Amino acid sequence: MNLLKSLASISIITSSCRILGFIRDFLIAYTFGASVETDVFFSIFKIPNLLRRIFSDGAFSQAFIPVLSEYKTRYDEKTIKNFIATMFGVLLLLLGFFVMLGIFFPSSIVLITSPGFSKDINKLQLGIQLFKIIFPYIFLVSLSSFISSILYTYDCFFLPSFSPILLNFSIIFFTLLSTFFKPACFNPQITSLGWGIIIGGMLQIGYQIPTLYSKKILILPKLNYKNEGLKKVLQRISPAILGVAAGQISLVINSIIASLFNSGSISWLYYADRLMEFPVGVLGVSVSTLIFPKLIKHHTLNSTLEYSKLLDWGLRISVLLSFPGTAFLFIFSKPLIISLFEYGHFTDFDTIMTQKILLCYTSGIIALMSIKVLSTAFYSIKNVVTPMKISFIILVVTQIFNAIFVFFLKQSGLALSISISAWINSILLFVALCRTKIYSPQPGWLNFLWKVFLSTLIMAIFSYFILYFIPSWHAGNIFIRIIRILLVGICSSSIYLLSLKVTGINLQHFYYKITH
Repeated sequence: MNLLKSLASISIITSSCRILGFIRDFLIAYTFGASVETDVFFSIFKIPNLLRRIFSDGAFSQAFIPVLSEYKTRYDEKTIKNFIATMFGVLLLLLGFFVMLGIFFPSSIVLITSPGFSKDINKLQLGIQLFKIIFPYIFLVSLSSFISSILYTYDCFFLPSFSPILLNFSIIFFTLLSTFFKPACFNPQITSLGWGIIIGGMLQIGYQIPTLYSKKILILPKLNYKNEGLKKVLQRISPAILGVAAGQISLVINSIIASLFNSGSISWLYYADRLMEFPVGVLGVSVSTLIFPKLIKHHTLNSTLEYSKLLDWGLRISVLLSFPGTAFLFIFSKPLIISLFEYGHFTDFDTIMTQKILLCYTSGIIALMSIKVLSTAFYSIKNVVTPMKISFIILVVTQIFNAIFVFFLKQSGLALSISISAWINSILLFVALCRTKIYSPQPGWLNFLWKVFLSTLIMAIFSYFILYFIPSWHAGNIFIRIIRILLVGICSSSIYLLSLKVTGINLQHFYYKITH
């Protein structure tokens, strides 16, 4: 299989979702800026996203997909449908419980996750209002993730990967609707984002249902606690939930701390995080998604050498992509923020504050991308305990760093803590993986790292040269600004690729080793 071609295809689909997400964020920044309202919105939106990552996208998929794959291989259609129906019923029961908690205790949940709102009654009231609108999204997005997991198992990849695009379209539509038509139901205007999220969640479910029907796996839920598949999923899901929860708890604590700072702090963190997540979310996730099933196959066949080579390739690709990505974000941090967000109510001061946070985030991009690949390696050998233990160590370490850096750097200190902790996390994962004896670094790493570093340095010098000849990034409308930044990105990428060739990294040979 042509891995590089597959990597490019996955990255293009993921990039399309991310680019539409930037359009969504541009509209939010233009309409609301970095204000009290956006602080409240981003803080509230993190609550259902936290539960989603713990119970659906992350831990649930890690436990459910392998069991469903086993059932699909070994059992008849009736047994498979009974298992899916049982999982559907248990998921509905669990989600119903959480939604009921949100309905009965909205004030308590908002105050726990954003204690800083207690100082401002207007913030608190808006937070509660948005929470009541947005919280049911956890029900919708979890069902969407459940359907996506089934479709992945039945070799349907494109449709589920398209899902985030519908959410972004919905938020964009409702933002524009509230701006140009100003319906009375959107009072205050920021509530339009909440309704966009809910409708987007419905769309994410609705457009996948016809595919389930066509594959004859559209099944009504039922409860059967004696189902063997359910027992297997529950056995696997506990450590997976704990591992994912540790990382999400750290994000919640960061949000709590940010809520104690001046208005705009949560928004600045959000916009900086969105830029940092672009290389990590597109490239890191694409690499890990691509190699995951192949690592499982090599491990099942006891092909230790092939497993080690494939994992080594994944790590080298991550390094090859993350070095220039880090340099580009560091050098063009302010131009990127100006080009994407500095319009309307998003001021120059917001740009400066967002840039400070982004610069702290960039120091951890290489480590964050490596974590995606290293974690995938552990999941492929069915070892979820080691990443879970390391996650809790990192949770403690991150909060220790927060206590130190926040005192001096405030909001930027939260980002710096995450970056340093990411390096510790990646080192611990790497050492633990080497101890399993299933992975051994292939020869030539030091030479490879030196050549990638030198090529990145050449690209960085060229990029600074470009900065000298573009005195103002504010000139022109959004389309001109984005075209300008895209041209700069293409030029910098070309210089990097040329530098790789000059320093002796033969990409064709690299391509050959991977695809054969």
